[in-house]
Amino acid sequence: MGQSTSGSNGAFARRLRHAAIAPLALLIAFEEWGWEPLARLTACVARLPLLAWGERRILALPPYGALTLFALPWLLLLPLKLLALGLIGSGHILLGAAAVLVVKVIGTAVVARLFTLAKPALMRLPWFASAYARWRAWKDGVLEQLRASRAWARGRALRRGLRRRFERWRALLSA
Repeated sequence: MGQSTSGSNGAFARRLRHAAIAPLALLIAFEEWGWEPLARLTACVARLPLLAWGERRILALPPYGALTLFALPWLLLLPLKLLALGLIGSGHILLGAAAVLVVKVIGTAVVARLFTLAKPALMRLPWFASAYARWRAWKDGVLEQLRASRAWARGRALRRGLRRRFERWRALLSA
């Protein structure tokens, strides 16, 4: 009867931590999936003269200027995210979800490009370089667990099947 509850508290804390990590793992998976292709896409768009001029300015920024610029997309996209949540809250679930997805893709594309440009300056900040190394190690561990999961294997199999169907459909159209 006088049993300690610290064991049950520890189990609850572990379950809570796992419950919190699941959505974060999905977010990391999305960003991992989208980061490189979106960075390449924005690099192509950045060849436009005005954007190329802006990128040269970004490359010349000092570390704290790069940090400020790197945080800017989150601040600029926050009202759009709130608007999307407002749409969902007012019953426009599909429109709100589509807006969340579009804002997330655009935000990921812009942040990916800005980080590519600002990373050399940011890494000159010792605290940033240290935090980035810890973040990468943690994120790589989460991705390793995610990639080892049954759900990941199923998703890859589904993707391969869809890709084969698309290729067959494309071959039929071009024949």
